[in-house]
Amino acid sequence: MSKAKELRLVYMATADFALPSLQRLVEEGYQVCAVVTMPDKPAGRGMKLQESKIKQYAVSQGIEVLQPIKLRDEGFVNRLRELQPDLGLVVAFRMLPEVVWQLPRYGTVNLHGSLLPRYRGAAPIHWAVMNGDTETGVSTFRLKHELDTGDVLLQATTPITPEDTTGSVHDRLMYIGAELLVQTVELFAEGEPESKSQEQYEAAPSHAPKLTKENTELDWTRPAVELVNFVRGLNPFPTAWANIQFPGQDAESICKLHEVEAIELAERHAGLPVGTLLIEGRKHLEVVCGAGVLRLKRLQLPGKKAMTAVDLINGLH
Repeated sequence: MSKAKELRLVYMATADFALPSLQRLVEEGYQVCAVVTMPDKPAGRGMKLQESKIKQYAVSQGIEVLQPIKLRDEGFVNRLRELQPDLGLVVAFRMLPEVVWQLPRYGTVNLHGSLLPRYRGAAPIHWAVMNGDTETGVSTFRLKHELDTGDVLLQATTPITPEDTTGSVHDRLMYIGAELLVQTVELFAEGEPESKSQEQYEAAPSHAPKLTKENTELDWTRPAVELVNFVRGLNPFPTAWANIQFPGQDAESICKLHEVEAIELAERHAGLPVGTLLIEGRKHLEVVCGAGVLRLKRLQLPGKKAMTAVDLINGLH
């Protein structure tokens, strides 16, 4: 048996992205002595408390689950000390206080959804796709005080194709990340492994801030090809949006955009100002952009389900 399987691991996660990694560790015989996850949250019409998939899986495997409201809580920290963990593992979780990430014998490792130092922050997969990158990946690194700046242990890459959305890249990276995390735990079989400072990488540090209403709105002055990437990067969640006034409407509607296509300017667009909506042949919705034209293929009006441009046009008065 690998010496790494003798290490006592504490796994800290809540998001679905982290589930394959936990499953791999448990199924391959690593000692996960506790899972730390967010408190259950009310959800649905009945606002019943809903457990994360991480918690459900841990309970099914008989693993102790800790759900502190505050990560500095004395009772929680004392329980961690009692567990005597060798290594902490964090996947898509909250900011940890130093008293927690320093507690395990070898400290704490984070699995992050980018090729660090690129895209430090809350939404690394989204911003890689939104910016039109052709490659991304996952990194494991040693936690330290500053966000996502610790020394890198391992990385793995995957291409981003023109057909990819954040959803498809996210799902690939879940499993690539699970493999990488297992490999990373194995590095600790003989004690402290080698790591590489992020300052040694050629790529300049960049940031992936939290997605908000303000930074997910389409800007029609940008080139249409950039807006295609922007929409792909916000699909399926939280979804790009724009204020659009359709023919027959008295005011603009906040419209979510699920699928778009960039096309070149044609004679029918000549002289139209940026942001103008054109219905072409009762089949296409087109908006003039800073460069080129954005064809809206699948979109969603307030209170409605997502629909094709044809269906929306047919519903207009």
